[in-house]
Formats: sequence, C-alpha cells, structure tokens
Amino acid sequence: MPDCIYLDNHATTPVDPRVVAAMLPYFTEKFGNPGSVNHAYGWEAKDAVDAARASIAAALNAGEREIVFTSGATESNNLAIKGIAERARKKGNHLVSVTTEHKAVLDPLDRLSRRDYDVTLLSPEQHGSPTAGLLDPQQVADALKPETILVSVMAANNEIGVVQNIAEIGRICRAAGVTFHCDATQAVGKIPVDVEAWNVDLLSFSGHKIYGPKGIGALYVRRRPPTVRLTPQLDGGGQEAGFRSGTLNVPGIVGLAKALELCVEEMPRETERLRSLRQRLFDGLTSSLDGLTLNGLVLDRTDLRLAGNLNLSFAQVDGEALMMSMKHVAVSSGSACTSANPEPSHVLRALGIGEDLTRASLRFGLGRFNTVEEIDRAVELTVAAVKSLRKLGGAA
Repeated sequence: MPDCIYLDNHATTPVDPRVVAAMLPYFTEKFGNPGSVNHAYGWEAKDAVDAARASIAAALNAGEREIVFTSGATESNNLAIKGIAERARKKGNHLVSVTTEHKAVLDPLDRLSRRDYDVTLLSPEQHGSPTAGLLDPQQVADALKPETILVSVMAANNEIGVVQNIAEIGRICRAAGVTFHCDATQAVGKIPVDVEAWNVDLLSFSGHKIYGPKGIGALYVRRRPPTVRLTPQLDGGGQEAGFRSGTLNVPGIVGLAKALELCVEEMPRETERLRSLRQRLFDGLTSSLDGLTLNGLVLDRTDLRLAGNLNLSFAQVDGEALMMSMKHVAVSSGSACTSANPEPSHVLRALGIGEDLTRASLRFGLGRFNTVEEIDRAVELTVAAVKSLRKLGGAA
C-alpha cells in the first residue's frame, strides 16, 4: 500500500533486503535437510544451521547448545512454560507471572490453571505513576512459595514498551532455586540482551520482530548449572537435542541469525534515531491536540522504555471510529495476536486505565525504515482524523 505509512513494527517488521539475500540460496541452491547426514547436501545445510546457532548464541552471551530453534516466540513460550510445568510437577505446582504479559504466556498459564496448577499474576505500577507498567522485583520475591516452579516475566512489553528489571528478578529466582523464563520477543535486537547477566534460565524470541522472516524463532534453554530440563511438546525425530522435533527451517534459521546480527551491529545509532523520531511524533501530536494520555512510562526514562514505542489514548473519540479513520497510517490498538478479540487491551486495563480511554488508544511502533517525512505526515493524518471525529461528535 504505497500511500500507507507503516507504524506497526511491534506487530511485525518487513524483512530487511540483506536478510533476504542471506536466505535465498537455502531455498534453491543449498536446499538440503540438515538431518541428512550421509551426503553433501545435508552437510551443507547442517553447516549453515551450526553457523547461525553460533552467531545467535554469541549475540545473547549463550552457549551454542543452548539455542533451540522453534517456529516463533509463541511456540517458545509454550515449550518453556508447559515444559517446566510438566517436568517439575512432582516438585510443585505454583507459577508466577504478570498481568501485562503477552497472551502467548497468559493463555498457557490459564490452561495450566485448569489442570490444577496454582498461578499467581502480579500487577505492575498503575496508570498515573511515572513508572506505570514497571514491576517491582520485590513483588516476585514476596510471591514465591516452596512449591513455586517457574517465574515468567517479559523483558519489554509489546504494547507500552516498558523494559523490566530482568537481571534483578532473575537474581531473586536464582537465589530461590526457581526456574526463570523471560519472553524477550520485543527486547532481542532492540536492547542489549545477556542471558548470563540477566540470570535467565529460559528466553523466547522471534525473527519477524527484528526484520527477519516469519515462522522462525528460538528458545534459549540453560545447559550450564543450574541446568534446565524440559518436557518436549512435540515428539518425532528428536531434533534440537530432543527438545523440539521437526525438520529444521534452514532458510528461516539463516535469516534469523542475519537479522539479529544486523540489529546488534546497528543498535546504538538506531536506538537514538528511533528515540528522536518518537519524540517528533509525540511533540507533533501533543502540540496540535488536547486530551491525549501517554500510556506507560514517561518518555524521558529512556533506560526503561523501548525507543520505538509510543502508546497514546485520545479522549472524546470513539475507539472503533478512530481505527477506521486511520486508513493511511498503519497502527494498532494493541497486540496483533489479539486483534480478533473485540475486547479492549488487557495490558491497558491491567494498568487501571478506563475502558473508554483503552478503546481510544493507538500503539505507534516505529522501525528501521521509517523516515522523518513519514512521521510528519503521520502527525498530520492522525490530528486530522481526531479533530474530524471530535467535530462530528464521535465521542463514546
């Protein structure tokens, strides 16, 4: 859509042409199955997978054998949560997470709760606080019980961009002997991620959030003491050290590695560029419109908020009408994975934001290919849409 400005990079990103170039040979010229150990085609594919695994591991300060390839972060989260719950069932049945987690964490936990697991969901700082959305690590410490087997806290929120103190939460879990899982889907490639410094045992991420292909992700599974053991969720050929059976997606794996390599290499200057664009967007909107509410942390806490994230609520505007009027700016009102659900954002509601403002919220996700000109045009289009709706009496 050439006349549409794409500002929904939290939902997915376009594949970087450099990533496409790295992947292309593995569709046609180097098409072997890495599990074919008896001929050169298989060896060539296995070498590519091994090189990608080493590259990804280095970017996360992990060991090569600790990277398990999956179809994406949703599968990684399910493997981590259900795999620990089933493996450690004799030890306990208590799991701890946060109300603002992605549905790929909350829904597996809900399913486990219907199987007699005890799930505790913690509430972060509420709307109105300058640190809204931030979880106090002490809440995790206070929630732990002798029967706690897993804590799951996302690194960076997909709707409000808040970055949690994962290292401190991990330290608390490590000291208590509790396995710690982190959904780092929005963090990997955008902020420095170090699984050792973060004290994580399991970490999920996906390719399509970092300018890589869809359908590929990974799960970091700690194999250094304290070693993590999971019950596999897919049975078959025993690939990925038995953690995840299935023929490996070689082009996707190569693309994931290349995408992460580029993100890490360009992270310092790209972070500053995105912060500048976000401030330009925020200033443009707030200088032309009243009744705007910033959702999540204040923007000057750059250490605690993703550079490309801006979530705003527009008072006196009907949320559905607002989304319908934003045809030339691709934004969202929440997670793409829950867009089929007409209910307002569970993240904003968990922060104590009323339903009217929750429904009238827009999530702007800025990315690598956005320009100053696009931001200025997005401001014009958004301001025009909001003013038109207010003039027409579009308030709920």
